[in-house]
Amino acid sequence: MASTQIIPLLHGKSPTTPWWLPLALLSLVLVGRGEGNAMDNVATERLAEESHRQDSANLLIFIMLLTLTILTIWLFKHRRFRFLHETGLAMIYGLLVGVILRFGVHVPPSMSEVVQGCAVNASPATLLVNVSGRFYEYTLKGEVSRSKGHQVQDDEMLRKVTFDPEVFFNILLPPIIFHAGYSLKRRHFFRNIGSILAYAFMGTVVSCFIIGLIMYGFVSFMKVVGQLGGDFYFTDCLFFGAIVSATDPVTVLAIFNELKVDVDLYALLFGESVLNDAVAIVLSSSIVAYQPAGDNSHSFEAMALLKSFGIFLGVFSGSFALGVATGVVTALVTKFTKLRDFPLLETALFFLMSWSTFLLAEACGFTGVVAVLFCGITQAHYTYNNLSRDSQDRTKQLFELLNFLAENFIFSYMGLTLFSFQSHVFNPLFIIGAFVAVFLGRAANIYPLSFLLNLGRKNKIGSNFQHVMMFAGLRGAMTFALSIRDTATYARQMMFSTTLLIVFFTVWICGGGTMPMLSFMSIPVGVDSDQDHSSSGMLDGSQRRNTKHESAWPFRIWYNFDHNYLKPLLTHSGPPLTATLPACCGPLARCLTSPQAYENEGPLHDEDFILNDASVSSMYADVTVSTDSSGSSGVKHHRPASVDESLDHELALAEHEVAIRGTRLVLPMNDPTDPPTTVTLPPPPSPPRSDPRRHRL
Repeated sequence: MASTQIIPLLHGKSPTTPWWLPLALLSLVLVGRGEGNAMDNVATERLAEESHRQDSANLLIFIMLLTLTILTIWLFKHRRFRFLHETGLAMIYGLLVGVILRFGVHVPPSMSEVVQGCAVNASPATLLVNVSGRFYEYTLKGEVSRSKGHQVQDDEMLRKVTFDPEVFFNILLPPIIFHAGYSLKRRHFFRNIGSILAYAFMGTVVSCFIIGLIMYGFVSFMKVVGQLGGDFYFTDCLFFGAIVSATDPVTVLAIFNELKVDVDLYALLFGESVLNDAVAIVLSSSIVAYQPAGDNSHSFEAMALLKSFGIFLGVFSGSFALGVATGVVTALVTKFTKLRDFPLLETALFFLMSWSTFLLAEACGFTGVVAVLFCGITQAHYTYNNLSRDSQDRTKQLFELLNFLAENFIFSYMGLTLFSFQSHVFNPLFIIGAFVAVFLGRAANIYPLSFLLNLGRKNKIGSNFQHVMMFAGLRGAMTFALSIRDTATYARQMMFSTTLLIVFFTVWICGGGTMPMLSFMSIPVGVDSDQDHSSSGMLDGSQRRNTKHESAWPFRIWYNFDHNYLKPLLTHSGPPLTATLPACCGPLARCLTSPQAYENEGPLHDEDFILNDASVSSMYADVTVSTDSSGSSGVKHHRPASVDESLDHELALAEHEVAIRGTRLVLPMNDPTDPPTTVTLPPPPSPPRSDPRRHRL
């Protein structure tokens, strides 16, 4: 009786209310809430599973595109069909899939999906929604158009096949840029380094401003006639000029390489495309950083212009230094460790150090494209010599494969994006102006600079070469990646849509017309890239020696410094540091010099760094060992006539064995009837392994 009185008082109920009723109500509430939570969890798991299947299907689409592209490439190569490159083919397949996804596939509306509307003054990146006391987080995916016949589900499907732009910069671009530096043919690149730098730096800046000025005139005309639907400033025009100044003649270079076109023409085009990608991305960043004082952020101000120029120099030099430093660290690690005994670990470290260069530069506020490019050049010059033979082959094949897959993936995605992107802005006047500006900007880059360069070159850049370089100014992966990185404003959306059309036109029309262009311009093909001069007939044999010296003299100091100090420090090649450093640095020199350096000791070779290709990284010329029946031996180095140093070296003979650059040869002295024998040894890219087999001469 006492408990019955206490409970109603505690619950605030009248004495006639049953004591168990509040407990029953509480139990019903808890059970209902538990069932609701369970249903929510089931629905969430179901949505996650459906999203996973959809993402797998989207990736499968791109895998099938690449597979189909590879099979068609084989067919084209088998039939010797050169009018359409693999990149153009990948774009066509991407276009077909984009048309199917945009117009042929429609996702049925979900009956359980409820669309609620609310008025919000801004578009926050993250939104918290309170649903019955539980908070849910939603992220911003972009604007959704609800036009006639257009469903939200279709927008979501197309949005899923549209990748985050950062995927291109952090995953797809690094292997493409690194491969360009790692596979650089340094022999012809550095023979034309002055012209390449002029085209890449001065030419890109000239092209950027020419395109920017022409586009600003077209934009002003569009404002007058009422064809402009948003803000478009002069800085936007300059930004557009910077991104479309990045050339990517992958189609032309592939045909050049297959036909063995004149090596100097190949070097000029390839070197310009490699460096001007780096210049274009730094130039576009500097234009974005242009911020004059005052309310009008688009007015001209000299101090803001100088500040942007300073940013350009600072970002480029910082990225260059960071890329070279990473390559040097990798060279030191591979030299002073025994990683070469484990080729898999060696290759993995090389790959991670090279890729981390791009991410490190981006994290530090520099440009990863510039950093990874010069990291690749440094790795090819130093680190490659320290790698084992297995790692050398693996690294070349690995980055060649990644470059092939990344490029074809990007070009396939370009075709798909033409129909999957939700915010295209196609303006006929802007498109026409862009094509005119790109043509005139390329002409202002090639012809005036070629005229000025020919004033100081004996190996002239002929008019036929200039016309081919003008025609081969294709736009590709870098232009696309720069344009898709920011599509938030009306101006950037129109730039992106126009850039797609420019890439399509240049790859299909200019790339497909490469063969007729070569024939029309009488460009020589079948040229041996290993010869000392171009076979285009521009030089005769008597001029070869002078031209070689004149092309190399600005870098003679660098060659000596590199051979005497950097090569011995970072690799096993070159003379020992004990022979080049002062006597006071003797202990340090002995510590930094590897035993292989004493075996590889030799004078500075003219082929080093300037004449050797990246695929043949050895710094030594071919060695010929001649023996006769009397046991005398001699060594002859095949060298060009322009080298001033003495070429005669004496070899120590011990127990009838000669050690040449780490390769031991057994010379039989007890057979007087054999005629003299000459054996030519190819230059080894790295100190060879000990081989139990000995070569009998």
